[in-house]
Order: sequence, then structure tokens, then C-alpha cells
Amino acid sequence: MSLPRNPLRTRLAVLTAAATLLTVAPIGVTAAQAQVTRVRQGSSTDVSRASWSGPAYTMNGSGGIVTATMNQAISAIRGGSGSIDVAVIAGSGTGTPECDVITGLSGVNSCTTLTLTAANDGNNSQVNTDVRNAEFVYFAGGDQCRYVAWKGTALEASVESVVAKGGGVGGGSAGHHVNSDIVYDACGGSATSAIALDDPYDRSMTFTTGMFRWPNYADTINDSHFVTRDRMGRLMAFVARAVKDGRTSGGKAWGVGVEEGASLFIDRNGLATLSGPSAYVVLGDHQPEVASSGQPLTYSNFKIWKLTSGQTYNFANRPTCGYYLKSVTSGVPSGSLYSGTPVTDCSTPPPPGGGSSYAEVESNDSRATANDVTAKSYPLTITGDMKSSTDRDYFAVSLASGQTLGVDCAVPTAYDADLYLLSSTGSTLTRSVNNGAGADESASTTRTASGSATYYVELEAYSGSGSADYSCTVTRS
Repeated sequence: MSLPRNPLRTRLAVLTAAATLLTVAPIGVTAAQAQVTRVRQGSSTDVSRASWSGPAYTMNGSGGIVTATMNQAISAIRGGSGSIDVAVIAGSGTGTPECDVITGLSGVNSCTTLTLTAANDGNNSQVNTDVRNAEFVYFAGGDQCRYVAWKGTALEASVESVVAKGGGVGGGSAGHHVNSDIVYDACGGSATSAIALDDPYDRSMTFTTGMFRWPNYADTINDSHFVTRDRMGRLMAFVARAVKDGRTSGGKAWGVGVEEGASLFIDRNGLATLSGPSAYVVLGDHQPEVASSGQPLTYSNFKIWKLTSGQTYNFANRPTCGYYLKSVTSGVPSGSLYSGTPVTDCSTPPPPGGGSSYAEVESNDSRATANDVTAKSYPLTITGDMKSSTDRDYFAVSLASGQTLGVDCAVPTAYDADLYLLSSTGSTLTRSVNNGAGADESASTTRTASGSATYYVELEAYSGSGSADYSCTVTRS
């Protein structure tokens, strides 16, 4: 949402401030056709120096400036000396609420508000001159669908040049959204958590990629007004969609949800520090179990980090512990999404490629007593043993239409075990029965029918037994 902009308040503030210069003018067109409005406060002359000490970023959960993180960004960019110029970019509204705050902060030479109302305004020469001469660019609240329309215009490269020279960038609400690697653009309307979980391909779930990718902030999707508007469910759906649609570089996506009044300051090394109520980082590190048009989302074990004021998250070296786990099954979350018991043991590395591990629980000698591993994250490493020469171990897995179940088992030399993949009725779909103790087994099957169904992985003792563990890697893709 845009902050209220009051032209009278702005004019009175400027007229009573002796050191402030105000210029209000439409740029590049006649007054009747004006699309861009420029309001400059502070010095009429831009600062100039050879180098700056950023980049630095502020990611705000609502549209207003959070002075704590803005001061941190200004200080980081200045490197302890001099002052900076700031450009505020808005897609609508009147007045200068952001610059009204920014010009009162130490180390600010000027603040220029640029209100752009059309896509081609991103090519306006004065706008791009102001942005390139700035050391920090702030995207105001409003409508991120207007902002992504500037993708491919000169403005995109101008903003990138500010970061490249050691300046910074930030934004609040819609301005927070546009600064992530993957932008939820809301061009099809605003999704709620209920809508997104019920159908992650609803028409309101639209995204823009390839606009900005800031150092250390790849594979992210921002969300704002987070707890107040109960947006955890929709951020989970954003993350699942990013992974399913291949929008990320490594099959993982990180959602960054910031509460109203909160702000993340991210320094040049990728370390984010929170000021204000709360922020959440949501990691999806495997393919969703179910994410298809018209179907509710099923996704096991989102990893969620909750930050409170003063806490940090390192986007350059993203942590592998300290998260709590939450799942969504058929669109229904597993309890309260905003709190959980964190995993605090960082000494054990996660399974290769993310995923999780599971040790069989006896008795699992039939389909009726199968260990249900559907809600685990994949790839999943299952361990167990053939305790007798007649032992059978069953594991239940849900597959969506088009998904492939793959199982690769390393069998110890103590016995010969065979691998079967079964349908929900127990029919053998495929098997691997290599001969000899210690012979590994591998099989896969793809669900071609519509909807989802339960499948079973069966390990069966063929010859011998023992307490030595087999280890099966289970994938769903």
C-alpha cells in the first residue's frame, strides 16, 4: 500500500526549512500530459566522489522508511565520511513522505522523489540522471505490477549501476517485493494464503523474473505485511511454485517475509539484521509433492527461520540449522505456521542435496503397517535392516500425476534383499532382484493417471538376514 502523500504538507515543510530546495515539475512532457513528477529536497547539487563503501540494502515490511535500517545503509555507503543523494521511486500517489523522513537523517545531501505513472517513464532521461547520480534508491509502497513494467527500460540498468558503484537499494511493501530475485508481481490480483494454498496456479499467482538480482540475494521471493495479513501460506506457495517451475538456479527457493514496521538491513557481505517485530525466511529445498493447476498444494517440511529484532540471517552463507519445520497437505498447513521448535544441532550435515533421512520403525511388515514417509523432504535416505530371512519392510509414498518415484538401495554383504515398487492395491509395478548378497537394487516408476495416489516401496529378504543396515535413496521428481 502507498503511504499517504500530502502536497500541502510537503510545500509547508519546504518553505519553512531554509536549507531545503524544492523543485516540483513534470518532466519531458507538457503540464497537461505530465506522467513523471520530480520533487527534490535538500541540496540542488549532487555529491561526487570516486568510490563508495556499499552495497547496502533495506527490505521493509511496509511502505514507510524505518530509520534504524536507513541510518545503517547511509552509514555503510558513506564509509564514515561525506554524504549521499537518495532517489525515491513511486508508481502512484502525491507528496513526499519518504523524503520527508530521509532528508532529516544525518549524512543525506538530497532526496528526490520521482513519481512514474507509465511503463515508458522508465526511459525518461531526467529520471535516469537522478537515479544514476544517487547513492541509494528506495522503491516506495504501491503496486509492484507497475514496478515490473519498468523491466527492460533504462531505469533497470540505472538502478543496477547504483549498487555496482557501492551504493544501495531498498523498498517497502511493493518496493520490498520488486527487490527480490523472483517478484510476486500481483498483476493478476492479490492472492491470499487461502487462495494460494488451495491452488498455487490460481490466476492471481503471477511472477516476474530477471529484473534485479542483488549480490548474495539470489533465489529469493519477498513478501510484506507478513504476520498482520497472514501471508505465510501464500509465501509457501510462492516458494513451491518457484521450485516447481524451475525459476531458481539450484532447485531451491528462499521466501523472505517481513512484518509491518520491520526492516532487514543487509550489508555488503550478505548479513541481514532485523529491526522491528519479526521476519521469516522460508526455504523450499525439494520438488513439491503436489503442485498443479486446480489442485491444493502438498509440500513436506518447509524450513522456516524466524527472526526477531536484532537477530541475523546470512544470505551469503545460508544456514543449515536453526529452522523449524512445517508442512502443507492438500492445502492444509500442519498447525500454526509462525512458530515451532528449531533444529539447533548444526554438527550433523544435512543429507546430500538437501532432503532428509528416516530410519525404519518396526513393525512395518505389510502395506497396512507401512512407515508413511510422504511428509518427509526429498531426496529421502531410508535406512533399515532385514532382521530375519522372512522380513519385509514397507514404506508409503504419495505420488502426483506426472511424478516419478526413484529408489536406489545399497545392500550390505550380510544378506540379499530385493526391491519392489507397488501400487496402492499392492500390485507390483516394477522390481529389482539382482542376485547375490550385497547386490544393490534400483527401480523407478511414474504415475501417469490424474490426481495423486499412495505407492509402496518394499524391501524383501531373499537370502540371509542381519542387523547391518541397507540404505535407500528415494526421490520424487
